[in-house]
Amino acid sequence: MISNLIALTLLLSVPIVLGALSGTISERGGVIMLGVEGIMLFGAFFGALGSHIFNSAWLGMLLSIVMGMLFGLLYALFCIKFKAHQSVVGVGFNLLATGLTAVLLKGVWGNEGMSDFVKTIPNIKIEALKDVPVLKIFFYNQSPYFYIMILMVILVWFVLYKTKFGLRYRAIGDNPVAVLTTGVNVNKYRYIGLMCAGALASLGGSFLSISYNNLFVAGMVSGRGFMALAASIFGGWTPIGGLLASLVFALAQAISYTYANIPIPIYFIQMLPYVSTILILMVTARRVRGPEALGQLV
Repeated sequence: MISNLIALTLLLSVPIVLGALSGTISERGGVIMLGVEGIMLFGAFFGALGSHIFNSAWLGMLLSIVMGMLFGLLYALFCIKFKAHQSVVGVGFNLLATGLTAVLLKGVWGNEGMSDFVKTIPNIKIEALKDVPVLKIFFYNQSPYFYIMILMVILVWFVLYKTKFGLRYRAIGDNPVAVLTTGVNVNKYRYIGLMCAGALASLGGSFLSISYNNLFVAGMVSGRGFMALAASIFGGWTPIGGLLASLVFALAQAISYTYANIPIPIYFIQMLPYVSTILILMVTARRVRGPEALGQLV
């Protein structure tokens, strides 16, 4: 039972971790990213759409990444070029995704609520680890998305903390005016950051439709984008911290699925991930130091 719980936790952590990375990248550059939920929902839809059109789940994943970059660029245009209120833009994206994906779902498949079944990305089975007690839980019969997630955490950490780009980008999130005076194009960095953030959020959404499931369901992200933002804050706006925090929220989800049959009203079990999100934010929000210039434009 414990090994199954751990395996399910790792699987459920994938979209939350990718969403947390999205929030971390965006907000490290000083742009509030409340639209993670909506971009993840778009990613779930376009992942299924790409799998449906091209008859390939891998091309569905690629389409979701490309569309995520475009939505990240659109988000940046509203926030940076048109200087719209960033929180309002995020809420608008979430509402847009909810309505537009429902309309597109009806237009493409002629169904309301869910799409037809599509091709999915199969799990990777490493036979050499089949009988290894601990490693088989983590790596035997895992979704490719899990390995991509780990790679993205390492890559984002490396770029943010081991490159000149990352040093400048983090400085932009703390004092964009000072960085601007050194001749750095602050908005260019933010456009790049938001496009990467959009791609990661959309990738996390596509996991739900072409790996964890084999179809798109309206509203299937179900608050994971907000959990991801909470994980980003809880993790101190760092890739590793976001990963660890996401595992906590994924564990709460896994418990709600694993112990759904115990003699407690099902609604109490189902609300466990969301209650844990609120409680952790209440406890940690004031203790975590975020980017100093979050929400400030130049």
